[in-house]
Amino acid sequence: MKTENTKAPTYHEVLSIEGMSCASCVGRIEKQLKNIEHVENAEVNLATEQATVYSSQPLDVTQLNKAVERAGYKVTETKPIELSIEGMSCASCVGRVEKSLAKVAGVQQATVNLATERAWIKGDAQIKTSELIEAVKKAGYEAKLVEQDQSGRQDKKASEQNQLKRDLGLSALLSLPVFILAMGSHMIPAFHMWVVNNIGTQQSWLIQFVLTTLVLLFPGRRFYQKGVPALLCFAPDMNSLVAIGTIAAYGFSLIATFIPQALPEGTVHVYYEAAAMIVSLILLGRYFEAKAKGRTSGAIQHLVGMQAKTARVHQDGKVIEVPVENVTAQMIVEIRPGERVPIDGEVVDGHSYIDESMITGEPVPVKKQAGDQVVGGTINQNGTVNIRATAIGEDSVLAQIIRMVEQAQGSKLPIQALVDKVTLWFVPAVMFLSALTFIVWLIFGPDPALTFGLINAVAVLIVACPCAMGLATPTSIMVGTGRGAELGVLFRKGEALQMLQDVSVVAVDKTGTLTEGKPTLTDFQVQQGFEKEQVLRVVASVEAKSEHPIALAIVQAAEQQNIQLLPITDFEAMTGLGIQANVAGQVIHIGADRYMQQLGLDVASFEQGALLLGQEGKTPLYVSIDQQLAAIIAVADPIKETTHAAIAALHQLGLKVAMITGDNRHTAQAIAAKLNIDQVGAEVLPEGKVDAIRQLQEQYGRVAFVGDGINDAPALAQSDVGLAIGTGTDVAIEAAEVVLMSGSLQGVPTAIALSKATISNIRQNLAWAFIYNVALIPIAAGVLYPAFGILLSPIFAAGAMALSSVFVLGNALRLKYFKAPSLQSEYRIVKDIHIGFKP
Repeated sequence: MKTENTKAPTYHEVLSIEGMSCASCVGRIEKQLKNIEHVENAEVNLATEQATVYSSQPLDVTQLNKAVERAGYKVTETKPIELSIEGMSCASCVGRVEKSLAKVAGVQQATVNLATERAWIKGDAQIKTSELIEAVKKAGYEAKLVEQDQSGRQDKKASEQNQLKRDLGLSALLSLPVFILAMGSHMIPAFHMWVVNNIGTQQSWLIQFVLTTLVLLFPGRRFYQKGVPALLCFAPDMNSLVAIGTIAAYGFSLIATFIPQALPEGTVHVYYEAAAMIVSLILLGRYFEAKAKGRTSGAIQHLVGMQAKTARVHQDGKVIEVPVENVTAQMIVEIRPGERVPIDGEVVDGHSYIDESMITGEPVPVKKQAGDQVVGGTINQNGTVNIRATAIGEDSVLAQIIRMVEQAQGSKLPIQALVDKVTLWFVPAVMFLSALTFIVWLIFGPDPALTFGLINAVAVLIVACPCAMGLATPTSIMVGTGRGAELGVLFRKGEALQMLQDVSVVAVDKTGTLTEGKPTLTDFQVQQGFEKEQVLRVVASVEAKSEHPIALAIVQAAEQQNIQLLPITDFEAMTGLGIQANVAGQVIHIGADRYMQQLGLDVASFEQGALLLGQEGKTPLYVSIDQQLAAIIAVADPIKETTHAAIAALHQLGLKVAMITGDNRHTAQAIAAKLNIDQVGAEVLPEGKVDAIRQLQEQYGRVAFVGDGINDAPALAQSDVGLAIGTGTDVAIEAAEVVLMSGSLQGVPTAIALSKATISNIRQNLAWAFIYNVALIPIAAGVLYPAFGILLSPIFAAGAMALSSVFVLGNALRLKYFKAPSLQSEYRIVKDIHIGFKP
């Protein structure tokens, strides 16, 4: 029996548990966890499917997992570990790091991104970060946990870029005289004679030797520091190719300079210029690459830059300025005109217009007054407002957006699988082809065969470009998802980028998606024998307990008529049907016609009226009092001004649009006719939405579903790609792969068009990378020499290799200028001004 411990627990662990279905599951798990030594308390939450275990001593996670398993449940993978990787230069590096991480005990999945230089590791809770870092070190690279401070990482990147710039400048300064002495003599006979007569061939070689040695020792040392150890570990990378190529050219030149008698007659030549210029040109490519990489992550940097550094808070009757990290929940913060909103909060005093374009992508400022929500990072336009802090730090909307974009940018698309398989063996294959080239030239080549063999073998090593393959996919993802964030489209999962381009039909929920989600009461007709005001009183009293938008419309109508509400008891909501309650001794039922029919009530007396209401796009509801049909109520939910244009844009993209709603068939058909929707599923219960999605998938193939409510979460999960309206519930957003921050359906065609543009960009990059290597490696090996006498100089090979990566990055950066689909439609586009994301 455990003794009572009065000391407050200082340690805790959070476990994600799957398989729980009821409160008894919670009890069983808590009992098992509390039996573990040193555990002070265990709280299991059925809704979040998480267990929090408290202890006054460090906890053994493995022991906790076993306790959960004894209870008959399973601990799911924990939050992914994110590592920053240093030293990767090409796609082969990515493959080796992933392979090393996958071998660590407990790792289920390891994804490494060359463009972001990060690794995401998923697996069991017992994975030790130290073991992951050690695995990366054994692969020949450096790793550490990603720091929370983004600016520190940016400073480091800037420092690395400056170092590259300095090394490039020094290398170019030293290489230029070598290039002039060597290539000038080859290309200009008069210059060759001048060198021979004024400097001397041997002295010229000595000058080239000294300058090239300095190039390799200082600016070029990075290639040997990384490439040689990788080679010795039998894990060669791009640095290894450069190291072998330059050492081969430099080594042969050393022999020709100092012990020429060791070489066959006619082969005494120096290739210092090849070694020096290869280093300079590849450094030039790396520098351009670093600059382009910085631009690909510009969206994240832009979002981080939107975070305010200070805030004015009300404290002890004064307004003082404090660092934003010192602001706590419920503090009152003052925001003046022109200032950036420092934290998420609720307006308590004042009114103003706020520019929310950084969240929604919509340029029209939004009016804010008491009770409205504001989001940190947005800009206050013209009035002073006081807000109560509601979400700070990692819980803020901006922090969530940054996290979503980072996760999407770091993800690996299915299209990358083939690339990974190829690139893992690419460098060893290139080294084999280089060796084969040397042997073939040595055996079958013309005199001097040794020279031809050396030069072509070096050219093969240098021209190969795994960098372009490795950067082809991640750079396009980074720029594409970043551009999406600027347009108010957040890809929570990178895979959605690839899948969204293949959808054939877009299914949409009605309320809050096609419509404003703010219904108003338009019609109220009572049966003979009932008083209109009294019926509205009891109906509003019942609806006041409901959170449904239709309920709010009815309650607001009663308030406008100053009708006093009555107390109710026995309130119960029947999902997809209606509600019932007891008001002043009377049993009230409110719901759709199918609910009345279940109660055994005949709605024929209202049939004609209901039909007319439905044709007008209104939702009819019936009221029964003590099992007597009392009234029919009509509620209309206005269609969003952007909906017409959005559906027209989807049709222009060649997609079909289907509406799935719980509304009655007449209302649904009326709205579908207004919006030119292709297919309608009406009177669908929440659980029926999943079946409706399945039917569309069987009929059309891939389906995207757009929704905003809790009842949309299963359908969002069932669809191939789920898109959540950002003004919707957190549950819907969590179930979706894409979040539309503006609350406008216009984000759907934007997301699909961006998906198509990004995948097209990736295909262009991959095509270039593969075609480049397939074409130039054989040319570098000399296949054109027998027929055309053409050989590829190692210097030109180095230039081509450097330009290959720059081409891929430059092509990816074109996505920064992607624009949402322009609409050739009779409908006028009206910008939506909803707040984008629930704080």
